[in-house]
Amino acid sequence: MGCTPNASHSPVFLLLGFSRARISPNLLFLLFLAIYLATIMGNVTLVLLISRDSRLHSPMYYLLRGLSVTDMGLSTVTLPQLLAHLVSNYPAIPAARCLAQFFFFYAFGVTDTLVISVMALDRYVAICDPLHYHSVMNRRLCARLLALSWMVSIVHTMLHVGLLLPLYWAGDAKGSVNLPHFFCDHRPLLRASCSDIHSNELAIFLEGGFLMLGPCALIVLSYVRIGATILRLPSAAGRHRAVSTCGSHLTMVGFLYGTIIWVYFQPSSQNSQEQDLVASVMYTAITPLANPFVYSLRNKDVKSALHRLLGWGKVISLPKSHFG
Repeated sequence: MGCTPNASHSPVFLLLGFSRARISPNLLFLLFLAIYLATIMGNVTLVLLISRDSRLHSPMYYLLRGLSVTDMGLSTVTLPQLLAHLVSNYPAIPAARCLAQFFFFYAFGVTDTLVISVMALDRYVAICDPLHYHSVMNRRLCARLLALSWMVSIVHTMLHVGLLLPLYWAGDAKGSVNLPHFFCDHRPLLRASCSDIHSNELAIFLEGGFLMLGPCALIVLSYVRIGATILRLPSAAGRHRAVSTCGSHLTMVGFLYGTIIWVYFQPSSQNSQEQDLVASVMYTAITPLANPFVYSLRNKDVKSALHRLLGWGKVISLPKSHFG
């Protein structure tokens, strides 16, 4: 569509994602408030346990702590604003703040996917080469991998922000642009623009697709080797421990990557706004909430650390390389 004379680089965006929801705004407010508070509480608890308890000072937990930090950032970028808009009659966000939210959301979100792929590498070394695990996956390497994840994420995000800056949006008489979403996401911004967005779409499929395929390939290759190693284990108990080590991670990999691919890597004609909204809620609210509980509730090391912190007595912990 063409841009009208009143089109602007910096309109006011109205985030109307839940304006047609069948659930009342008050109920939605309570629901998302509970999700946000549980997300922060779960991830903060996990970060404190890993930082304070010397028995959790291993590469796997170092990466898990980094994942919890990015999960808290991902939720904080989107949910507090959503809560404010649910109790407002005018859920507006200026263009500058919208692009800032876009930047931080993608910085945390892409880092989240990269850290999860690094955790697959950690599981590969732990199961396929356990004798050299602590020499290969040391804290220095983990710190470098986390730093690299952040660098790649920031460069990726800056590219897409740069491609958004030249676009125009044609607003109504008051200069407002309606976005059928609850935060400033890529697809809704591009759909609402009256400029040529072919370069943006191309960047999503090429650069964004490469950034997705690289970590996905690492995860798939790691688990192919892990599966082959598990099948060669002589005892059923050993196979069970190895499977439980990877079960939580594989669950979150499928959940996170599945929703991201659903939203961003289908042609626009095959996407509906309602489906995008549901998938976005899943990876912005539910995934950060689920991560600390999925990785920790079945993890006897973490439960033992929590018992020690709360003074509930000594609890025998499993070896540090076990998730389950």
